[in-house]
Amino acid sequence: MMQNVHLAPETDEDDLYSGYNDYNPTYDTEELENDTAFQQAVRTSHGRRPPITAKIPSTAVSRPVATGYGSKTSLASSMGRPMTGAIQDGVTRPMTAVRAAGFTKGALRGSAFDPLGQSWGPAPPLEARNEDSPEEKIRQLEKKVNELVEESCIANSCGDLKLALEKAKDAGRKERVLVRQREQVTRPENINLDLTYSVLFNLASQYSANEMYAEALNTYQVIVKNKMFSNAGRLKVNMGNIYLKQRNYSKAIKFYRMALDQIPSVHKEMRIKIMQNIGVTFIKTGQYSDAISSFEHIMSMAPNLKAGFNLILSYFAIGDREKMKKSFQKLIAVPLEIDEDDKYISPSDDPHTNLVIEAIKNDHLRQMERERKAMAEKYIMTAAKLIAPVIETSFAVGYDWCVEVVKASQYVELANDLEINKAITYLRQKDFNQAVETLKMFEKKDSRVKSAAATNLSFLYYLENEFAQASSYADLAVNSDRYNPSALTNKGNTVFANGDYEKAAEFYKEALRNDCSCTEALYNIGLTYKKLNRLDEALDCFLKLHAILRNSAQVLYQIANVYELMEDPSQAMEWLMQLISVVPTDSRALSKLGGLYDSEGDKSQAFQYYYESYRYFPSNIEVIEWLGAYYIDTQFCEKAIQYFERASLIQPTQVKWQLMVASCFRRSGNYQKALDTYKDIHRKFPENVECLRFLVRLCTDIGLKEVQEYATKLKRLEKMKEIREQRIKSGRDSSGCPAAGETGVRAVTVARTVVLAAKASD
Repeated sequence: MMQNVHLAPETDEDDLYSGYNDYNPTYDTEELENDTAFQQAVRTSHGRRPPITAKIPSTAVSRPVATGYGSKTSLASSMGRPMTGAIQDGVTRPMTAVRAAGFTKGALRGSAFDPLGQSWGPAPPLEARNEDSPEEKIRQLEKKVNELVEESCIANSCGDLKLALEKAKDAGRKERVLVRQREQVTRPENINLDLTYSVLFNLASQYSANEMYAEALNTYQVIVKNKMFSNAGRLKVNMGNIYLKQRNYSKAIKFYRMALDQIPSVHKEMRIKIMQNIGVTFIKTGQYSDAISSFEHIMSMAPNLKAGFNLILSYFAIGDREKMKKSFQKLIAVPLEIDEDDKYISPSDDPHTNLVIEAIKNDHLRQMERERKAMAEKYIMTAAKLIAPVIETSFAVGYDWCVEVVKASQYVELANDLEINKAITYLRQKDFNQAVETLKMFEKKDSRVKSAAATNLSFLYYLENEFAQASSYADLAVNSDRYNPSALTNKGNTVFANGDYEKAAEFYKEALRNDCSCTEALYNIGLTYKKLNRLDEALDCFLKLHAILRNSAQVLYQIANVYELMEDPSQAMEWLMQLISVVPTDSRALSKLGGLYDSEGDKSQAFQYYYESYRYFPSNIEVIEWLGAYYIDTQFCEKAIQYFERASLIQPTQVKWQLMVASCFRRSGNYQKALDTYKDIHRKFPENVECLRFLVRLCTDIGLKEVQEYATKLKRLEKMKEIREQRIKSGRDSSGCPAAGETGVRAVTVARTVVLAAKASD
């Protein structure tokens, strides 16, 4: 039996797997680019390749195979089919692997080479869609509903809330039509619930955005009550938000708690936000103990800046000092979760690394980190300013405690800002000495803090008109931080106060170069150009400032004033009208506008604005004088009397107002009242020549006996006046210009009084 067993040879003379790596070079596809016949066939698609014969017969046929019966025979197919690559009847059979390229046995029998199947002819036309079928109509309607929902959302994001609501309503109408059509064609369970949910939710959101809260609540109720909508209970948060906006705090808390019950505990972030809303609602209702419970839970589970700040507010409301301190420490300990600034500093000179750092230095993530850090600093500074005056015996001690806590935290740089706020608090309490002492402590700090402290000191001394000290600290601020626009502005102010307008303009320009949004520097440089009579440049500055501060009354007034100086009254009046629309009770602007209309000859408009100015500020002598003169010119002397009487109350030592009152009585025909008024003026001002002249004239016209008395007094006063004038003239000739100049001024004043009195008497 063992004689039929043959062991496999140990040598490689008869390798069982030899020949498997051998193949017919005809089927070498990598050399097709160099195959001339193949390339010709591809180009013409009519070529015939010559018959191919295998140069090397396949080793799979001729190789003997050891069997268990001791015979070595050629291995053939079980069905008598030759192996791939074998030669049969003198014709080579192609390998199966290249059939997909179109190389088949049929190609050797005269068929054309057509690897792309182009000889099959064009494809049959697609079956036409039946647009009248119910399924197709439903599909198109569903597509239209989706488009309307998308358009509504886009309109809302663009700020067009009215259009967004219209699109949402249209989507709701078409969705109801779609549901009815689906019920007629398919079974109810085939209705698209997701589309219905999205349409209703978008409609409720648009109602809420348009402040149609009742409609929004009704729509949310439709969604919440429908048991077919999964997770619809979360929308009770939105309903709670609406009740909060309506100040219905009890219902807001109710819906927040219902939403909290329906949200699984795995959604921690959502639950924390709802609890925060509950806490804020409790604060609005004054239930601070309940608010504290909510915020304490948040700070123990997932601390955040808003919850920490609200917790401090709650403890501040109930006056718990120790809890305020602990809450402030918790707020300080909230992690910011942002990268350090060292990440954006290039560690090497690798250009590729530098480009990457430049790209990410101000990207959206970096901007978000800055906003988060700024928000944290704002919360901490506000909380410190809030609790510092109450947590200790004095606000200074409280500030010191806050500063120590901040120094031991990740917000070390805020400690100096708190110190500066401490100085500002001293300023609010009118304790300038303590403010100055506190700010002087920063003279040995780093450059940024030193510059900020010196800037405040410079401004303090400037307000106290100590320009030398203001200039000194302004120089210190500028030297500490050359790019501090406030320091440069203060330096420009001190130079401006000394009258060096050109140099002041240079400091203001440098401040604008460092910070183009420094409105103080831009305003001051406009004033400087006005002083230098460079009106066009001043106007450019104020117009730029108006583009930044649209409703600034000061800027609008300066623009109008510059146009007035440029002798363009129409533009000046237009800008004053804009100013009045911003501050309609500004009596100075109203009187200015009235004066411009008066100069243009429009008395009616001038009277309207002068009267409005008098109504808001009835103590402006110029307005009172114009209104009285207006009524005299229009022959309404009785109405002019009240204005001159008010002027006499404001300036009781000025005789001209009382003379105007008496003149108005005389013009209106009330001679007795005019006589009594002149007599009263004579008692108060017995040396007034004009009053005596009118008394003499009235007594003569009426026929009173006192006429001789008043005439005698008038002659005596006139004689005294002549003697006085002669003395003044002789003194002027002997002593020189000073007395003459003084007399001239007095003479002009007397002459002006006489002119006004004469105008009233004519």
